[in-house]
Amino acid sequence: MLLRLVPRVRPWRTGAVVLPLLAILVTLVVSSGVVLADGVNPLRVFVEIFVEPFRSRFSFLEVLVSATPLLLTGTAVTIAFRSGYYNIGAEGQLLAGAICAAGIGPHLESWPVPTGIVAMTIAGAVGGMAWALVPALLRTKFHIDEVVTTLLLNPTATLLVAGLLNGPWRNPETGFNESPRIVAAAEFMKIVDRSRLNFGFIIALVIVTLAGLVLHRSVLGIKFRAVGLSREGARFAGLPVEGLLMRAALASGGVAGVAGACLVGGIQYRLTEGISGGLGYTGIIVSTLGGIHVAGAACAALLLAVVNVGSSSANRVFGIPAQLGDVIAGTLLMVTVALLLFRKYRFVLRSKL
Repeated sequence: MLLRLVPRVRPWRTGAVVLPLLAILVTLVVSSGVVLADGVNPLRVFVEIFVEPFRSRFSFLEVLVSATPLLLTGTAVTIAFRSGYYNIGAEGQLLAGAICAAGIGPHLESWPVPTGIVAMTIAGAVGGMAWALVPALLRTKFHIDEVVTTLLLNPTATLLVAGLLNGPWRNPETGFNESPRIVAAAEFMKIVDRSRLNFGFIIALVIVTLAGLVLHRSVLGIKFRAVGLSREGARFAGLPVEGLLMRAALASGGVAGVAGACLVGGIQYRLTEGISGGLGYTGIIVSTLGGIHVAGAACAALLLAVVNVGSSSANRVFGIPAQLGDVIAGTLLMVTVALLLFRKYRFVLRSKL
């Protein structure tokens, strides 16, 4: 081979910007094959996907609606990953938060609207933290790999939702497998008339801002980063590694749980079996594309929200499968993970070794 990978003497600082842009470019090239196979001009499809969402007020607001849970799940994964705790369970934690929010939502009829929203948000956070607690304890107390435990709890949460909706929570009025509708006091108020954009978006922005300040501008964030870079080094420096991992795990689960509460309180108004649609897994894509940085994850969440809305528009206009957005998101994750290698390594000619 003429080329060989060697470690970089210094980290590639501009790689945090260059690599995500390169990942997007490669993803578009790869996705073009799927579009061409359907007999449509890829350029026209990509213009529809990335430009159409900004042509009308309704489409733009739908982008913000779609971005709300992605901002939260992406931030949740970023908190964990940056601390060296590999939480793959944001999907289950989101569902746990949705369960708790849907559980208290129908019983808040005597509460004023602001406190009802607070109660729903807290319930979602508590549910997500509770679902994240067992893997965190297994990791910190028994050193069991959190990747496996958090991942396995995702289908468990899905089955729990299905069990509730086909059993005690089946809607008594309609007989459908959905929970009773939450009361008006628990519904997240709309922040723009004649749209689905609700107070959940404001909650997401607040949480993203607070998470960014904590992770990137506080002593606690520095400790999280130290543990993420080297647990043994952090332990040698006297940091309580297990305690910090526990905090990161619970904070990550809590934020993911709030995403579930926002879906129940602002969009669905009840618990349904398809309420998540894989948003917890998409949070991993968001965080990875964003370079495990809160601001980067926020930008990635908005990008994927544009893809979601634009793909639906392209489906209507060109008749291509609506799953094109999922194809783009999945390809983007694989390409991004592959390209992240070049932040610490570079190609050199064998003759220069």
